[in-house]
Amino acid sequence: MKIAKILLLGTGIVLVAALIILSGRRAQVPEQQATGPHPVLPAPSKRLIPTIDIAKAKGWSNGAKPIPAAGLAVDAYASGLDHPRWLYVLPNGDVLVAETNAPPQPEEGRGIKGWIFKLALERAGAATPSANRISLLRDADGDGIAETRTVFLQGLNSPFGMALIGNDLYVANTDAILRFTYTEGATQITAPGVKIADLPAGSLNHHWTKSLIASPDGSRLYVGIGSNSNVGENGLDKEQGRACILEIDPQTGASRVFASGLRNPVGMDWEPKTGVLWTVVNERDELGSDLVPDYLTSVKEGGFYGWPFSYWGQHVDDRVEPANPKLVAEAIVPDYALGNHTASLGLAFSAGTLLPRNTAAVLSLGSTARGTVSQRADTKWSLCHLQMGVPLEARRRS
Repeated sequence: MKIAKILLLGTGIVLVAALIILSGRRAQVPEQQATGPHPVLPAPSKRLIPTIDIAKAKGWSNGAKPIPAAGLAVDAYASGLDHPRWLYVLPNGDVLVAETNAPPQPEEGRGIKGWIFKLALERAGAATPSANRISLLRDADGDGIAETRTVFLQGLNSPFGMALIGNDLYVANTDAILRFTYTEGATQITAPGVKIADLPAGSLNHHWTKSLIASPDGSRLYVGIGSNSNVGENGLDKEQGRACILEIDPQTGASRVFASGLRNPVGMDWEPKTGVLWTVVNERDELGSDLVPDYLTSVKEGGFYGWPFSYWGQHVDDRVEPANPKLVAEAIVPDYALGNHTASLGLAFSAGTLLPRNTAAVLSLGSTARGTVSQRADTKWSLCHLQMGVPLEARRRS
């Protein structure tokens, strides 16, 4: 009898979880009104249990491929990789790919809400061990398909960002920046890396990816570090050194906060005309399907962009305690909204070869990748043209 009750209880919890994952208020704001420099921001819609709609992981069917913008083509450069999360192109054309996933996070996902999110991650195929390696892909004959693939670096710790300065290759593990000696044309590095600087990590490591980019002159590294929560619910003391872009001196390891209030700055690049750093940011969840838009923005040195106290400038998030009116008043309005819950990640500016000069290409994985919206959106590339450093328009392709 006792066993039957336990089974019944377990079945009930699974059923409730399934209903939560599949239910929710659909988005009301049209996509075109949720994008651009002046997005529509309706009143927050709060729920006891947030809306979740996770697409089951599914690979491309034979012959299927993304639909490119006019004048471009898309082909499979390599396949069979284990969670390829980030790419870096070396000067000789070799492509480094970080095959990586989240590190062990024993303090992450506690309670009923955390348990439900874990179920959602499993459904999405995201709850697998990290390969902890960087592979090298080489297309020696220029046919658009990599015929050479080697394990370039292994034994890393959830690696993500990469940057080459001279003969020094920097890799952003989830917990530290490492430096490796690189030789042009090499297909493998076996020498151990040298730790340059520690990065926020630990047993609670909510946004574990660490983006990395070098300054144009190679004198500094910039690291995108995501928050340790959705909106500070784990305690603001857990957010020290997070939700920011760090500037690091690669020679000494000394660091400082370059900009803050950025919930999860993942892609970064230098705008070629002005030389200004730009980033794409994944904003907060659980305010409804129509809030809050992820965004593309220039990054001002010393600037504060709202998280966790406010969003899109001075829109206060009253879930955060204690409030901080002073910082809210200083919050910078981002340059360009990319849509709600789009999981916008990669960012690359065109120098005028494949795309018009000063065009920012942004990869958005779609709302289902974030799992906090009830209206699914496909994976898209957004092409946003800038004039004098100001976004003018965006075109999207699936």
